[in-house]
Amino acid sequence: MSVENNKGRIAIVTGAGTGIGRAAALALLADGWSVTLAGRRLEPLEQVAEESGAGARAFAVPTDVANAESVQALFAAAVERFGRVDLLFNNAGVGNPPGPFEDWTPEQWRGVVDINLSGMFFCIQQAFRTMKAQTPRGGRIINNGSISATAPRPNSAAYTATKHAVEGLTKTASLDGRKYDIAVGQIDVGNAMTELAARMAKGVPQANGELAIEPLMDVKIVGQSVLYMANLPLEANVLFHTVMATKMPFVGRG
Repeated sequence: MSVENNKGRIAIVTGAGTGIGRAAALALLADGWSVTLAGRRLEPLEQVAEESGAGARAFAVPTDVANAESVQALFAAAVERFGRVDLLFNNAGVGNPPGPFEDWTPEQWRGVVDINLSGMFFCIQQAFRTMKAQTPRGGRIINNGSISATAPRPNSAAYTATKHAVEGLTKTASLDGRKYDIAVGQIDVGNAMTELAARMAKGVPQANGELAIEPLMDVKIVGQSVLYMANLPLEANVLFHTVMATKMPFVGRG
């Protein structure tokens, strides 16, 4: 049975159980959005739903974005529950396999590509199919890129390659979405305090071979950035939005 909703306030967030996805989902729910929380593990999704205090507006759906059928089922469940999809925060992703890339197995490489690139595509594909068919037509997609979509780190071939590819997906989907009133943008995050980025506080390799501790910012700031992009009218789009720890070594010479 569908839940009564506010028109234009229905979202899907992938990778919603932890990190940036969790922060974005909580920000959207606090702002009155109804959110389908997607991720591989049910328990963290249910914890986010409980923490939000949003009741029936938070809906947990275990999902493997690397599996096209799983993504299709996610969107079908969201539409059955809430009636439509107005926002996809296309966030699910993983980091690099450990060690230098010359030692990676083909399976390790494909594991990153399957989630960070193919998973991103499957979600965009289903969002387009849903958004162009609903009434009122259209919606918004926000892809989680990375500042690695602009500049790589040492030993980051898989993650960096997929995030460069996500930038291409964002540009082409933004172009292809025009005729369906679908706005597509990307958020590139630098050093938000999450499990994935916690190693920055201990020291990470720099381009000159040194190890250096890098500044981090509160992940809630990223959630507020996603919320800002989400709440824009469809006549406006943030194509690329970079939010980063002010003093992290990214621009210039660090």
